[in-house]
Amino acid sequence: MAIQSDSMTRYGPMFGPDYTFLGVPACDWQEPATYADADVVIVGAPFDGGTSHRPGARFGPQVIRGTDYLPHDGSRPHMSMRVDALENVKDAGDLEVYSGEIQRSCGIIEDAVAFIAKNGAIPVILGGDHTVTWPDVAGVAKNYKNISVIHFDAHADTGDIEFGSLYGHGQPMRRLIESGAVRGDRFLQVGLRGYWPGPETLDWMADQGMNSFHMSEIVVQGLDTILDRAFEIALDGCEGVFLSVDIDVCDPGHAPGTGTPEPGGLTSRQLLDAVSRICHELPVVGMDIVEVSPPFDHAEITAMLGNRVVLEALSGMARRRKDAGGPPWNRATPLLAGRGTQKDEPA
Repeated sequence: MAIQSDSMTRYGPMFGPDYTFLGVPACDWQEPATYADADVVIVGAPFDGGTSHRPGARFGPQVIRGTDYLPHDGSRPHMSMRVDALENVKDAGDLEVYSGEIQRSCGIIEDAVAFIAKNGAIPVILGGDHTVTWPDVAGVAKNYKNISVIHFDAHADTGDIEFGSLYGHGQPMRRLIESGAVRGDRFLQVGLRGYWPGPETLDWMADQGMNSFHMSEIVVQGLDTILDRAFEIALDGCEGVFLSVDIDVCDPGHAPGTGTPEPGGLTSRQLLDAVSRICHELPVVGMDIVEVSPPFDHAEITAMLGNRVVLEALSGMARRRKDAGGPPWNRATPLLAGRGTQKDEPA
């Protein structure tokens, strides 16, 4: 991405109270010493200048960080994985971006994500609309020879020129592939449905070798079977995986607070299980969650799901690190039968 940018940062949410993700320690992404001991650095990208329908995703980072019913004490022990999701996690606050300046904002995001990854932490970006995935993936890709992308979404986001612009939340995947940041045949999309894009764009996707799994395939074959196929492709010749989750991959009944809702999607349970499995089984080198739009939410349904997507991802990453130093976790039987608890494995 040939974009010149200023280096901007701030602590806490750009909009609303100043707090970190569920109370984890704060850090400054421009000062690597402040997160030298962190495995993951969370950063907010409160940008929704690329939306084509309902705005409001700029407020996503704020609610994803704080929507919960437990104390914000920087700890979230996962009941079945037996790890603390927030151990070795820090929060760099929100990047100062401008919804009226897409290219400048994307440059700021890319610089920050690339720097965090360069200094050894996994960047987890809280969006924002899906425009931010362009700089998110581009920034991580600067630090690896090849990465694959697993993209959960109702929409392909492979448009070319939409509303007279090359940039927006309907085009980031096309910009990534055209720029060479990611190979088209290592781009995997899960949960697509609906009535866009048209034949010309679908032909372009086929020419790039993209792998797109429609909801109808998931219904017939099962999500685990689809993920098995996606994992095999994602690990072929790639050093790591970037996970991008558009909350509208879920049915609007499970995620009403989003900009372009599309009926007939995944359940929240399916999405959480998939994210957990990906982050546990694959070498995830970056992640974002996007399109949580609080103004259209109801009873914090979408905000809570967004928060839990991040927690499941962090738990999966933590369990992967733990398994590397001891016996692997058995996902099939995580709890002791009839006991409701699980023993810790020996160190």
